[in-house]
Amino acid sequence: MHHIAIVYKHARPEAASLAEEIRVWLESRQVRVSLQENIDTSEFCRSYSRITIPTTVDAVVVLGGDGTFLSVARSLEDLTIPLVGINLGGLGFLTEISTTSCFEEIKEILDGHFEIEERVRLQVLIQREGEEMFSQSVLNDVVISKSALARILDLKTTIDGRYLTHYRADGLIVSTPTGSTAYNLSAGGPIVYPTTNAIILTPICPFALTNRPIILPPHVTIRVELTEPVEHVTLTCDGQVGCELASCDQLLISVAPNPLRLIRTSSIEYFRILRTKLKWGQF
Repeated sequence: MHHIAIVYKHARPEAASLAEEIRVWLESRQVRVSLQENIDTSEFCRSYSRITIPTTVDAVVVLGGDGTFLSVARSLEDLTIPLVGINLGGLGFLTEISTTSCFEEIKEILDGHFEIEERVRLQVLIQREGEEMFSQSVLNDVVISKSALARILDLKTTIDGRYLTHYRADGLIVSTPTGSTAYNLSAGGPIVYPTTNAIILTPICPFALTNRPIILPPHVTIRVELTEPVEHVTLTCDGQVGCELASCDQLLISVAPNPLRLIRTSSIEYFRILRTKLKWGQF
């Protein structure tokens, strides 16, 4: 690799400091470096600021937590540049490299000792009276939810035009396998191996206990309609951006054309990460 971009977490001095250390280390090895702060503040809104990555970049190193990684991934939704994350946050399912081993891991990458994993992204589109109101790709999940004071939602859901059910629930999560260990897991959804080509549909606190999560193939289009007049219902993408929904809105969700390309070295092992983060096997 001859050109690497480093994007570090907004307003975190330790992230900026480590980014500078990595820049100096890489440049001493004749690697060109583009260094920038992640300017996406992840506030809930219809739009967000995007970072700009030169097209000559061979890889992007993200310094921060999973939230930083998700916002950078959104900015690169139309590009095929692979990403790797260094964890400065908490749980760290996406930012898999620790700060203590980051230089060793980056050296492995420079030496070509890595694999590229492709992860499914979703594309969500809001149609309102025949017009496109919102479009966004996501790496983790799309969530339809109500405010604490709103009544239960009635969500008519079809798969490729074929009726599935009316979810009467506090909301609905449409998740990728990568996002299966996020909100989907908290809502009782399944853990799905992250490179699986699938879409997960999980109701949030359903009125009928027989409404269970379902795993769908990647080629389907999910349509969700709000069937009753509602207020204070929101669509959230990756827990970071989105908009308020109107009663006449229809949501179309399908697999995005460009998967995320994730760099993995031999020391990064998914089941070890799963055991560590979820504290499996600890007594």
